Amino acid sequence: QVQLVESGGGLVQPGGSLRLSCAASGRRFGIYGLNWYRQAPGLQRDWVASITVGYDTAYVDSVKGRFTISRDNAKNTVYLQMNSLKPEDTAVYYCNAQNGGYLYWGQGTQVTVSS
Repeated sequence: QVQLVESGGGLVQPGGSLRLSCAASGRRFGIYGLNWYRQAPGLQRDWVASITVGYDTAYVDSVKGRFTISRDNAKNTVYLQMNSLKPEDTAVYYCNAQNGGYLYWGQGTQVTVSS
């Protein structure tokens, strides 16, 4: 069992930056692929970024060059550095951890980009 807790969300002006964190409980954090998703009001939850156990990363086109996903296995934490934020980045951001048939989600953190 893995429990995930996101933090770091908030209100930021367009062009600003935020760093989201997702801290995991439990052991063997390093065996999980880690992902960030986001869900805007009234819309489906969409994938944003991934990092594999081998530290390979991938991003949805709309955030490439602006967002960076990273992981620190010693701290059981995955991060999402978000720069040059736009109003359309406003959403609840969720992390998940996946290994085989096991999938765990956090409760989400709100990010609002507005002037």
